[in-house]
Amino acid sequence: MSDFTAESIGDLAGRRAVITGANSGLGLQTAVALARKGAEVVLACRNEQRGREAEGRVRSLTGSDGVEMRVLDLASLDSVRTFAAGLDGPVHLLVNNAGVMATPKGTTADGFELQFGTNHLGHFALTGLLLPNLRQAGGSRVVTLSSLAHKRGRIDFADLQSQRRYRRWRAYGQSKIANLYFMVELDRRARAAGWDLTSVAAHPGLANTNLTAGMQAPVLDAFGGFLRFMGQSDAAGALPTLYAATAPEVRGGDYYGPSGPGETRGAPRLVAPAPRVLDRDIAVRLWNRSVELTGVDYAALQPAV
Repeated sequence: MSDFTAESIGDLAGRRAVITGANSGLGLQTAVALARKGAEVVLACRNEQRGREAEGRVRSLTGSDGVEMRVLDLASLDSVRTFAAGLDGPVHLLVNNAGVMATPKGTTADGFELQFGTNHLGHFALTGLLLPNLRQAGGSRVVTLSSLAHKRGRIDFADLQSQRRYRRWRAYGQSKIANLYFMVELDRRARAAGWDLTSVAAHPGLANTNLTAGMQAPVLDAFGGFLRFMGQSDAAGALPTLYAATAPEVRGGDYYGPSGPGETRGAPRLVAPAPRVLDRDIAVRLWNRSVELTGVDYAALQPAV
């Protein structure tokens, strides 16, 4: 994988990709790379104006007319349902990329803690609602973005919504390890059901993106400065996602990140999540709780034996 670049991606003509948070950063870079290789790309963006600007930029950079922007706010289950209901036809690739990081205490439209609700529950609901589209595609792939921060994450079932005490980095870590529990359990269930669906994950290392936009000073100033000094570009940070999304040798349950020191930068490679991500009891418990909270029924995917 050491020589993998966006140009390494094969022909994607006839394939359709949905990318959340595609108006900037990793999502935008992912959209550009896939569109250049012929994929039809749906930019799922929270802000319509910024989404339209991104749509124009992707079209301009790639010359593709197969680029479409649709509004999606992962912090609103109504928005997630509306987006999924309006998306007809097969989806060959779903990239669960959008996220917020270390935000001040807040809640989603449905009353969930903002980071857990956006980063995990929103994508959990979206993926479940798009299962018919993914199955229709055949040979589909779901790539869920996690973070190095997952290594310090724990699922606090007694306080999933951080109501007793809110600590922004703890909440972020919980949301990012939740992404990995979801990825692994989706892969298990798809395999058990005999579906031709591959569930994998990726992380960008330290990438200089606008993920810090939700922070407030002095946290923003300190962490933003650190990323500008130590982080790689958003284009480089998107490479693990692109590898996970397109490489033919990728297998369900794989996790990809940078190959450099501490997985902070460098070419993509297969990396290992924190060992507790493989705890099936936690994964199933989180899955069931996520179904209860979102109301999205994954009944077609029964628990793997």
